[in-house]
Amino acid sequence: MVMAAAIVTCPNCGKRNRVAAVAEGVPRCAVCKAHLPWIVDAADIAEFDAELSATVPVLVEFWAPWCGPCKWVAPVVERLAHDDAGHLKVVKVNIDEVPAVADRYGVRAVPTLLLARDGEEVDRLAGAVPQPQLEAWVQPHLSATPAGQT
Repeated sequence: MVMAAAIVTCPNCGKRNRVAAVAEGVPRCAVCKAHLPWIVDAADIAEFDAELSATVPVLVEFWAPWCGPCKWVAPVVERLAHDDAGHLKVVKVNIDEVPAVADRYGVRAVPTLLLARDGEEVDRLAGAVPQPQLEAWVQPHLSATPAGQT
């Protein structure tokens, strides 16, 4: 199976970069080598399984296009991905398009945020929460040093 690479614009230099699912390291800009925000969409269960493997914590955002609170949480999650580039990967799962993933994790309401490390769930947060609360929830799970950096 060939997975589509996400296109991410480097917040440092503006270069557009292809970011594919990788289990090792974190994405860096091809031009300036800055850490890139790692935000991907999972289109099916096999792609989700591949995206869940990473050397940094993975924040899974379960959402739906009809969900008002999801629209409020989405920019906060994206801001976290930008602020914690090199320390965090975000995988967005539309529960209407990939219900098997939501079923696997027992997601019954959206938005639901799940934190995974080494492919295993370590924490979960349901509902729309303010940015400071979301940051405080994620922070203890982040790596001290960006993966792949010496």
